[in-house]
Amino acid sequence: MSLVRLKIKGISYSQTQNGAYALILNEVDGERKLPIVIGAFEAQSIAIALEKEIRPPRPLTHDLFKNFADRFDIVVKQVIIHKLVDGVFYSSLICERDKIEEIIDARTSDAIALALRFQAPIFTYKNILDKAGIYLKADPNKEENEDIDIDSILVEDIINEELEFTDKEDYKSHTLEELNNLLNDAVANEDYEKAAKIRDEISKR
Repeated sequence: MSLVRLKIKGISYSQTQNGAYALILNEVDGERKLPIVIGAFEAQSIAIALEKEIRPPRPLTHDLFKNFADRFDIVVKQVIIHKLVDGVFYSSLICERDKIEEIIDARTSDAIALALRFQAPIFTYKNILDKAGIYLKADPNKEENEDIDIDSILVEDIINEELEFTDKEDYKSHTLEELNNLLNDAVANEDYEKAAKIRDEISKR
């Protein structure tokens, strides 16, 4: 079976199902997206790894794993999403120590959080992408060269609600000083998803 490389497109939050997130993966050489339901903690951990400018005051679980692995010269070489059963994705960490390769079973959300920290590539098999991959529609109000917003995606086989990539709180009305204070508060409260959105607004200024 041939492997297909994936990259992270974004994380979508369900406004109707509390605590429900979908991680959207995009095939590198194609248009299909692979949506995977993940928990709030894992979504937060992945968001932190994606936002390089945000540093938690204390290491999270996946950071601890990375520090532990570094100390004992263990490297995660790649992540493979190898199975899909009843809507649940199964993944493996391909690890290496002293030139000996080991395969470790992992939840897909944990595997991807670690892949980001090890800068390891993410793969799945073509048959899984054929089965679970979807095409997302671009927003007609966006310029053609802009990224697709993960907006109003229906993933009925995965979450039976509409997923939205929008934030209810509007930060445009805040001053830079207020935004920086909000950013500090969000990091202190370990609300890294909110912190990422505030940082984006600061960057726009």
